Amino acid sequence: MYKVTPIPAFRDNYIWTILGDPPGAVAVVDPGDAAPVERYLGEQGLTLAAILITHHHPDHTGGVAELTAHRDIPVYGPENSPFGGITHPLGDGAQIELFGHRLEVKAVPGHTLDHISYFQPLDQPQLFCGDTLFLAGCGRLFEGTAAQMQAAMDYFASLPDTTLVYCTHEYSLANLMFAQAVEPENPSIADAIEQCRTLREQERPTLPSTIGSEKRINPFMRTEQAAVVSAAAAHAGSARANPVEVLAALREWKNRF
Repeated sequence: MYKVTPIPAFRDNYIWTILGDPPGAVAVVDPGDAAPVERYLGEQGLTLAAILITHHHPDHTGGVAELTAHRDIPVYGPENSPFGGITHPLGDGAQIELFGHRLEVKAVPGHTLDHISYFQPLDQPQLFCGDTLFLAGCGRLFEGTAAQMQAAMDYFASLPDTTLVYCTHEYSLANLMFAQAVEPENPSIADAIEQCRTLREQERPTLPSTIGSEKRINPFMRTEQAAVVSAAAAHAGSARANPVEVLAALREWKNRF
């Protein structure tokens, strides 16, 4: 598995650093700001070798131009992205080699139409999922549809339960408050709230999560569970016929929560 470290950025972003082999080389995921990355590289004596982009939003791409201004390094990202700084465009099903490990690329539109994720399947599996999957949440549907987001959730649910989930925002407690409103009797959500509160009181990240945990606590990955279906229908004021309709109702509810 990769050794992965978060660099805090902005108010609640994490720029994930992937330590390479030989030691000293790193890749970064979604560098929205160059300054904290440069500072981290300098403090740790590291060399930036690659950049991975999940989608085009500025808080995920804003540091790319500065980081590549004096470095000849690949910038991987979605082939259909409106962001112009990608040098190595990737489509659904593509694979890349990074520091001796294979990363599998999956198109996961919904939050944006160009969104992709990167999955490292060996040993301890690892998922870099940008703003599609959060701890106990999912991204807003800015460009895509509920059907696309449900398809992304189905893909994530198919990954091994041990998969470490590296999303890019510290939204965990807010998401868990919503998850508890959806499923107030779910003990796994209560446990996650306690764990995340302790971590945040210590100024530590709540991430990574795991796919197994998300299946227990994340309403957007539980759209076939009776309690979630019932809660979505009650909030929407009408029955939800399938998981896509449940997810759409949950997302509208969360937008106003």
